[in-house]
Amino acid sequence: MLERTFVTVPEHVAIIMDGNGRWAKQRGLPRTMGHRKGVDAVRETVRAAGDIGVKYLTLFAFSSENWRRPETEVSDLLGLLKAFIRRDLAELHRQNVRVKIIGDRHSLQNDILDLLIDAEETTKANTALTLIIAFNYGSRDEIARAMASLAHDVEQGRLRSQDITPALITARLDTSGIPDPDLIIRTSGEERLSNFLLWQAAYSEFIFIPDYWPDFSRETFHAALETFASRNRRFGGLVAEAAAAVGT
Repeated sequence: MLERTFVTVPEHVAIIMDGNGRWAKQRGLPRTMGHRKGVDAVRETVRAAGDIGVKYLTLFAFSSENWRRPETEVSDLLGLLKAFIRRDLAELHRQNVRVKIIGDRHSLQNDILDLLIDAEETTKANTALTLIIAFNYGSRDEIARAMASLAHDVEQGRLRSQDITPALITARLDTSGIPDPDLIIRTSGEERLSNFLLWQAAYSEFIFIPDYWPDFSRETFHAALETFASRNRRFGGLVAEAAAAVGT
């Protein structure tokens, strides 16, 4: 099957993968089955993004607030992450996919941390799609850590407070070196960011999809990209036609 082509392909797509539990409840299944089905959607989406030509794909896998969930569910989520990396890392590497992890690493158990670091190290030279996994991630925490880093440099005399700029803050975030997302997709019908990429989303386009994440398909992704292509991104300026009219 030939892959569809799009006039405008976003360089960076970020996805809030929401609705696994509700998908399972709707079918009378345990929540863990929803999470397992969600992993299949992850695989399909990674392949679709690479085929279309997306350069960066960020997936919100586990938030810093998710630790509040029942212990059994947290354990299952962590087990799925481990299984995904162990099972899929070789295939991602063969596909020239680079894996990057964002989020707070300091409180992670060694077995999880070692797997995440191994995924990054194994794929660091790959040049196709960059798959960014947001794990133990919260945007406010990320920004606070960036501010603490800058404050430390000011205390040490390496930086003047008046020299702190948005660009300097961006460089201290977990996503340093990665372009801001052009498009943020959230599934399940919820319409909020939930502490995800707050700084980076300043000029992102948003698409909210009613489908639960386990039902997210290549066709759903294509439809979102078509909607994105129809948007007029002005970044605070004017469209070309309006700018020309103002000048006349």
